[in-house]
Formats: sequence, structure tokens, C-alpha cells
Amino acid sequence: MIFREEPVVMVQENIPLAPLTTLKIGGAAKYFVAAKDASEVQEAVAWARTRDLPVFVLGGGSNLLIADAGWPGMVLKVAIAGIQRRPELDEKGRAIFDVGAGETWDKFVSDAVRARCAGVECLSGIPGSVGGTPVQNVGAYGQEVSETIESVQVLDLKDGQLRELCNEACQFAYRSSIFNKGEPGRFIVLSAAYGLVPEGDPRISYADLKRHFDGWATMPTLAETREAVRHIRALKGMLITPGDPDCQSAGSFFKNPVLSEAQHEDLIKRAAARRLNVPSYPALESHKKVSAAWLVEHSGFAKGYGFGRVGISSKHALAIVNRGGATAAEVLALKDQIQHRVEEIWGVCLEPEPVMVGFEQ
Repeated sequence: MIFREEPVVMVQENIPLAPLTTLKIGGAAKYFVAAKDASEVQEAVAWARTRDLPVFVLGGGSNLLIADAGWPGMVLKVAIAGIQRRPELDEKGRAIFDVGAGETWDKFVSDAVRARCAGVECLSGIPGSVGGTPVQNVGAYGQEVSETIESVQVLDLKDGQLRELCNEACQFAYRSSIFNKGEPGRFIVLSAAYGLVPEGDPRISYADLKRHFDGWATMPTLAETREAVRHIRALKGMLITPGDPDCQSAGSFFKNPVLSEAQHEDLIKRAAARRLNVPSYPALESHKKVSAAWLVEHSGFAKGYGFGRVGISSKHALAIVNRGGATAAEVLALKDQIQHRVEEIWGVCLEPEPVMVGFEQ
């Protein structure tokens, strides 16, 4: 059923959400709006508030697990399009790209690489929309969007005003920001401005990329780096490929834990008792970031592990996959099993990466 109450945007009822996610799991939204500009976002929020409805903002659906019962309020899909490069470089010599929250992230990366602008090439192949990237401070293969985001345009739900938040105001940290940690639920991302380096060199700092380009006599181009990243992601089942059963996932289901020195020492001792070495690398000052995939695999959950309709990707230990007809409850059961075993064996609590929607209603 579709109805319109002028001047409010089109509101749809009982829209299935599973097809709008990469996991293909979840119930329906009681109400659904696709907003194509800032005014439509404002109107949709106002419509929901007059009916005391909770609002969930949906992006590309790639880092998301929706409850089997669905969402009892309004799902607002921010469908603001547009990729525009400003005519002048900024004071730092960067090219500024203003990108709508509804744009596909990989399309923007592709456009940036074609324009020979460096800064997001290692983030190629990541599914989802631009609007989700500042929320999660999306990162991969040695880059994070916090390194290039100049500002984020938002709707502030506290007072209904449109605002521009500078990079510092976004409070970026590892896989977090003001949008999901500082003041979750306060802001709706409408667009973001990215500062990229014209004719810049690609970043080849991540081990997988170094191995891929080992033996090359010349520095790879941005385009070659983008294709390498997409190739590596495909090998790990982290590139959305139609027909590939390992691709029906929410991406990495667990964040790489960042441990204190004491926690890291405890982990090393536990590993030594099992005659294992823990792969790790410096993260935040005195902290250590540890591979969540290593913890999962060394807790008895090999690639391909699973039961029934859910399992672990045969290509990547961090991807929980829907093998066909899986429910959110089954995904949570496997998540809980993995978390319990990892904490029991290694003393480390794994934090899920996907956004969980509809589980507290």
C-alpha cells in the first residue's frame, strides 16, 4: 500500500527489508521512505515524529543485520545522489569531491581513481553507500575514510537543523565516529566532502598489497591498485559477486580487537601454551590490534564451518554467510557461539561490526 499526505514525501507500508541488505535476511519495515534530497529527509523525519515512530536510516545494507520481526517504525533510505568535484583545489592542494549519501561507495572510488586522485583507492570494492562510510569510519588495506573526509553534511535531529561537521567534530576512531559512538541517533548523514590528492601515489602499505605487487619494477598506478584490491577482496569472498554463495554476508562480522599491553601479553601467553604465535601490529599508541580472523580460526571455526542455513565463508573466517533461507536468529546463534569460544580460549571479547536493527523492540 502506498499513500501520500501533502506535502510529505511518499510513504510506503510493510516493505520487505531483506532484499535491501547483502545478507538477504530480516523482516519488513512498517513504513518506508526513500528521500532524494535534504528537504525530503526533513519531511520524512517530521512525519515519523508526529506519529511517535522510531526511525532507522538505511544505507546500502552491507553492514547490517535486521531482526526477523523487522522494524516497527520508519526505515528512511537516504537516496541523495551526486558526485561533484569542486573547480579549485583547497589550501592543502587537495581536490574536494562532494558526494551524496545515497551514492554507491565503489562508484565514487572508481570515479576518483579515473580522475587520478589518491586517497580512497584501497577502499575499492567495499559494498554499501557513501553515507555509511563516515558512520563506521570505513577502512581497509591501510586506508580509512577519516584520512580524507573534509566535512560531513547532516540533519541534526536534536533541533531539525542542517549542519556541516568538520573532520575533527566527527570524532573519528577505529571503526567509530560521533555518529555511532559519540552521539548515536542524533545525526542523519546527507553528504560528505572528501579531500583527495591529484596525481598522488597509491598507498601500498598493507601486507596483502605488498605481496600482490612484489617484484614489480615500477610503482603501480591508482587503477592497478584498485584492481588489485578488488581481486584480493574477491579471493576472500568480500566482493559482491552474483551467484557466489560466499558473498551473501554482511562483510566482516567482527572488529579486530584493540588490546591493552596487559591484555596483549595475556593473549601471547595463552598462544605460547598452544605453541602458536599471535599476528599483531601497533595500533593506537600503547595498544595492540589483533586479527579477529586469527582468533576465530584458532577457536575451532575454520573457513567453511557452519550448520544448516548459516555458516562461515569458505574464503574468509570473519564473514558469516546466509547459505539460503537463514534467519537473523540463526546468525545470532552462530555469532554467540563464536564470541563465547573466543573469550573462553583467548580471553578476548569480539565486538560485532554490523549494525543490529530491530532486536530490542
